[in-house]
Amino acid sequence: MPDPDLIALYLALLIPMLVWRVAPMLVLKGRKLPQRVEAALGLIPSAAFAALVANDVLQPAYWTASLLKGLAPIAAALIVVPIAKKSGSLVLSALVGVCAYAALSYCLSLAG
Repeated sequence: MPDPDLIALYLALLIPMLVWRVAPMLVLKGRKLPQRVEAALGLIPSAAFAALVANDVLQPAYWTASLLKGLAPIAAALIVVPIAKKSGSLVLSALVGVCAYAALSYCLSLAG
């Protein structure tokens, strides 16, 4: 049987979280947002993707292993930039990035 204190804590955290996430959607449903707000909201997927990529590209463990291993994720990211600018597709960018990183990692494993 679950601990009553744990259930109370869970509900105390769940209710405000749901209110802050669901209430804006319900309040803004059917309304036209200003163009600047829509433009700002359109940047969220790119910012989230960039944050995930930066976390993987700049890992100190790669740099301590070797210089080439540290440069491989950066090189893969540089390959993705023109693809992302040209296509504007998040999925295609992620796919090209994964393939580029896999190819570079494989080449590095053959080299040393």
